[in-house]
Amino acid sequence: MTTKLSLANLDAIKATATVPAFERSALSAGIVHFGVGNFHRAHQAVYLDDLFNTGRDLDWAIVGAGVLPSDAAMRDKLAGQDYLTTVVEQDNNRSAARVTGPMIDYLAPGNPTDTIARLADPAIRIVSLTITEGGYFIDPASGHFNPQHPAIVADAENPDAPKTVFGLVIAGLKARREKGIQPFTVMSCDNIPGNGEVTHAAVSGLARLSDAGLADWIDANVAFPNGMVDRITPATGPREIGIAADDYGIDDAWPVFCEEFKQWVLEDHFPAGRPALETVGVQFVADVAPYELMKIRILNGGHAAIAYPAALLDIHFVHDAMEEPIIQAFLEKLEHDEIIPIVPPVPETDLKAYYKQVETRLFNPKIGDTIPRLAQDGSNRQPKFILPSTGDRLRQGLDVVGLALVSALWCRYFAGTTDSGAAVTFNDASADRLHEAAVNAKDDPMAFLALSDIFGEVAQSELFAKRFTHALKTLWEQGTRQTLQLYLDGKLTE
Repeated sequence: MTTKLSLANLDAIKATATVPAFERSALSAGIVHFGVGNFHRAHQAVYLDDLFNTGRDLDWAIVGAGVLPSDAAMRDKLAGQDYLTTVVEQDNNRSAARVTGPMIDYLAPGNPTDTIARLADPAIRIVSLTITEGGYFIDPASGHFNPQHPAIVADAENPDAPKTVFGLVIAGLKARREKGIQPFTVMSCDNIPGNGEVTHAAVSGLARLSDAGLADWIDANVAFPNGMVDRITPATGPREIGIAADDYGIDDAWPVFCEEFKQWVLEDHFPAGRPALETVGVQFVADVAPYELMKIRILNGGHAAIAYPAALLDIHFVHDAMEEPIIQAFLEKLEHDEIIPIVPPVPETDLKAYYKQVETRLFNPKIGDTIPRLAQDGSNRQPKFILPSTGDRLRQGLDVVGLALVSALWCRYFAGTTDSGAAVTFNDASADRLHEAAVNAKDDPMAFLALSDIFGEVAQSELFAKRFTHALKTLWEQGTRQTLQLYLDGKLTE
């Protein structure tokens, strides 16, 4: 028997799950959040739920905001359960469920007037974002904001009826400026190096296309703190919905499953104020860049490194990939030989110990994280998580045997079949052109490196091209397993 998740049923649910200690009626809005997906509900919303459970800062509740038509499904499901979420935290040795309730409303997509009005409300002092790495309109090769993207051009031509997150943020800031209201802080929670700076570039860059004066005001008055976020959070499917029902008796239309570990490091730059998140584990620092680079290179880079060999070997779950000795050894060698040595020092952090913690997290069988999730959106993730390490090593005159192999594995994956001949299902906005380039690369490896918007200056390196070409040729001739073994034996360069 299950109990429908709702405010009215929390007394029944607390027999199997922790429930909020605060009264929902005591909350008032302080944050508008764009991108109410699983990661947000497992991360930022959990920290706020922890804070509200201490009885303080109850005027910082979340209002969700949808932009894409697909956001309507999440809004409808959450509205049907009073914006509550079941979060199931799963470690190697324990699992526990909690119900979180820091969200009090969710603005429907397709209604910019309502969203702009809420953004103009003086009570809103932070606007936060989890819109994925691909949502910032960044040119992959240059790493800069792309003002020529069709969606950006459309918003620049119609600034009063925006359809992008950044257009809505600008319209909200414009309304506040006209009314003499202090601007809100814009806080990115996405896995992008310098995510605050990237967000600033997108907001200011779009504003400048239609109103240079407003752009100047944004540059001078709006804060965009950088932040590093971390918690492995897979997608929700029938498996997760079933576990919430069977193990905890909760009928949740969209529960969130995640690992127990979580981390959030933020620059303390919030002129309009902020909740006291330091009391519930958030680290506030003067410079988040070292933490951010460590996480992106070692954890996210590690995810990207194992995704394609695992997929080519028909492995579905991340923990199963790590249980495969040759993949675990490949990742360990890649991290210790090529990635960790070029990660700058991080205050009070042992990088090798950090990697061992990452490895333990990847072995977690309960989280149910999948290789298809890690393999998706490579056209955005490779330039952010893998190729920067490759570029740094090349600039330092260092070899890139392992990192070139990662790129070759990605290319081999996009040829469309696994080593067993099974068809690959792509999940990438650039899938068509990646597939075409990967097929052509079987005979001419440079066809893949010709994707200059992705590989940038890395593709101009003779050493990288040599290592990539040999790795790809070996993958086609000997298969993934034997190629990985050659790398581990130090023979992939022969």
